[in-house]
Amino acid sequence: MRQLLPGTAASRGCALGQARVRLPHALDVEETRIAADAVESELERFHAAVETVRAEMRNLRDRLHGALAHEVGEFIDLHALLLDDPELLSGIDDLIRTGQYSVDYALRLQRNRLAAVFESMDDAYLRSRIDDIDQVIGRLHAALHSRQAVLQGVSGEILVTDNVAPAELAQLQSQGVVGVVTAGGSPLSHSAILARSLHLPLVVGNPHLLQKANDGDVLVIDGSSGLVVLEPDASDLRAHHARVKESRRERRQLNRLRREPSRTRDDIDIKLWANAETRDDVSEAHALGAAGVGLYRTEFLFLGSNVLPDEEAQFRAYRDAVLAMTGRTVTIRTLDLGADKADKTGLALRDEPNPSLGLRGVRLSLARPELLRTQMRAIARASGYGPVRALVPMVAGAEEMLAMHAALAAAVQELRSEGREVAAHIPLGAMIEVPSAALALPGFIADCDFLSIGTNDLVQYLLAADRTNESLGELYSPLHPAIVRVLHDVVRTCQRRGKPVTVCGEIAADPVFVPLLLALGLTELSLHPATLLDVRQTIRSQTHARLRAALPALLRARNRAGIQRWLDRHGRDCN
Repeated sequence: MRQLLPGTAASRGCALGQARVRLPHALDVEETRIAADAVESELERFHAAVETVRAEMRNLRDRLHGALAHEVGEFIDLHALLLDDPELLSGIDDLIRTGQYSVDYALRLQRNRLAAVFESMDDAYLRSRIDDIDQVIGRLHAALHSRQAVLQGVSGEILVTDNVAPAELAQLQSQGVVGVVTAGGSPLSHSAILARSLHLPLVVGNPHLLQKANDGDVLVIDGSSGLVVLEPDASDLRAHHARVKESRRERRQLNRLRREPSRTRDDIDIKLWANAETRDDVSEAHALGAAGVGLYRTEFLFLGSNVLPDEEAQFRAYRDAVLAMTGRTVTIRTLDLGADKADKTGLALRDEPNPSLGLRGVRLSLARPELLRTQMRAIARASGYGPVRALVPMVAGAEEMLAMHAALAAAVQELRSEGREVAAHIPLGAMIEVPSAALALPGFIADCDFLSIGTNDLVQYLLAADRTNESLGELYSPLHPAIVRVLHDVVRTCQRRGKPVTVCGEIAADPVFVPLLLALGLTELSLHPATLLDVRQTIRSQTHARLRAALPALLRARNRAGIQRWLDRHGRDCN
């Protein structure tokens, strides 16, 4: 029977297909005891399964490249760490040895023990980690029975599940899955960001479909509106085909914008920079007419290697990006590693109790002076081949910017004394993603040549909501008065001091938020190349003066609903 089940739009596009329902993970294993003389062989089975899963994750990690390595790799690394957790493994060993339980039932018991501990915690972040335990135990259970732990998709299917990991999204799309609907999640989660990069339709926040759909049911999903139709009728199918046709027409129109300016209807130019970490990203940015690279992630050089990249390896990567942009500025972000993105070399600590608040970003660079010297020399050398800016992540205040200025100046002086070509001036900027940096900006903005607002982390820290925690999807949102007011204050401070400011977080890549950003006075955005044309199209439909005039109404909004009403009213230009 036909049913309309609205959710939250997370990745644009529409899909028609058969449902593949994956219920929330739970080990349904009956209690099974083993004979005393079978204990050792059961332990061997368990340890062999652990090694199998370790190998699976290593192989998956090695196959990742570019943006997938950045977005998916941190989840794989986290699960690899769990496989080394003595609390998990020794507990299962003890259950097999002393309780003489089968390894399958020991997995279930240990999972339930850990779940009880996590669920009793006051910290929502820690409570949510049981999802990671479930995924690791699910892989172990699959390895014990020689089957695939990751869901195998079939061409033409739409996955319906409680949540989906980024690693699964990439695999499912390659298998022909045409869309995903989840019960939880957020449009700004890692999975949603990756889905948009893959152009895979995704609807989140739709728990009713998980309860009502069965394998094989026909679904129509609209990743632009969030609407899901279960068992569509003839009119639904006609509407879907019309949307597909319209989407193709829009894509053809977007392709015509590749060389068009990013200019509002009242002739205000908006700079669209590109986020990049590979040569392919840089090439695509150049082809789409990006103003330059607004965020070049350097940690990809560290994440995929067992040894630290030396100066020459870093220099060649940065130089190649500069040459590929043919005179357009490349903004190279200094290393942004931490326990949340631990590398294979052991440079970033893996066992910090709270990775988001730990030794990461500029803190790690300053704690490792030789590492910082090497990177600054590589960046400065690349400046001899074209315009380069250096961007510092996780800045908390003036002291860090002064230290980074000194490190860059020392690298430049060394290189010049060696007779190497270095730019006369390499601008140094700060990322505003820590609340203290936003509040203290007037006191250290003189030490910055430019600013870049990293809204992904800024939202996370201001709202105390982990952006990787699917259960906090409703809370982790830029549609909060505190976020809007902090953005407004940062932009106004930069304008008053004549400093360029860019937004490089995920909201810059979402056309829905473009009117809000323009109203706040932003004229520079940095985003993934895959979404550049969509954002350019939205900019060209807006009237800048009208949005700026509506700013007071935006700043008066008292809650998310008020900001959403502002977007609904002003998001579409009515001139």
